[in-house]
Amino acid sequence: MSTDMEIEAVVRDGLASVLDSDVEPADLNPDLDMADGYGLTSLNKVLFLMSVCDDTKVSLSHFTEPDVAGMRTLRDVVTALARYAGTAA
Repeated sequence: MSTDMEIEAVVRDGLASVLDSDVEPADLNPDLDMADGYGLTSLNKVLFLMSVCDDTKVSLSHFTEPDVAGMRTLRDVVTALARYAGTAA
């Protein structure tokens, strides 16, 4: 996965797929807290992160527990994944 735009598209799709609400990926606010704004649960956050890591070929092992806790917005996730995109998984 090479560009931030491609990563963002994957993250938007991944987040929309785990949310209970019917929100379109393009309508997601990249700066809204995923838990407070969209009701993302801890379990769904883990499932979401596992999925987007697989889809972007970024190993989840790059991220510590504090890293994951700090991924509160869609933009946070995109930034974190972009840091490791293109590295060996």
